[in-house]
Amino acid sequence: KIFNNSNFVDFCNHVLEKELSAYRFIDNKIIQITDKVEIEEIESSIDNTKSKRLKGVNIHLKTALDKLSDRKKPDYRNSIKESISAVESISEIISNEPKAELGKALNILEKQIGLHGALKSGFKSLYGYTSDEDGIRHAMLEEPNINFEDAKYMLVSCSAFINYLIAKCIKNGISLK
Repeated sequence: KIFNNSNFVDFCNHVLEKELSAYRFIDNKIIQITDKVEIEEIESSIDNTKSKRLKGVNIHLKTALDKLSDRKKPDYRNSIKESISAVESISEIISNEPKAELGKALNILEKQIGLHGALKSGFKSLYGYTSDEDGIRHAMLEEPNINFEDAKYMLVSCSAFINYLIAKCIKNGISLK
């Protein structure tokens, strides 16, 4: 269910935390994530991508969260796909290469905003994980062995990386509005 009253959500999260519940509200959806840092990364990435220019990034993040938080039929595979697509989308926007795959966009970002080579390699590897033969981003030959922890890791990691890229843009005078 979606609740729009932030005081109600804050109150519920306080009670859920006090009662040691395994759930919290994030972006007005109840989800099995309780770590404050993880929650803050996801919430701030959604908040940081509300501008018109970053609307696609925001949609990918919210879709990843929706697919992860669906208690009746969670879709971990597509949550992972949406998480990495959010990173690809923001990388294309910052690099001014609207059709660039993530690897090419990250090469541009390395020079443009001072993206460290190891971080670039790390996200290229995560992109490779989503593009491997198990078919997370492509046609599957068989059902992939993906679970909640995999999808949660990707959503939190991609959210943190998006927040990092936005901070680097601000520091380098690149407007994303």
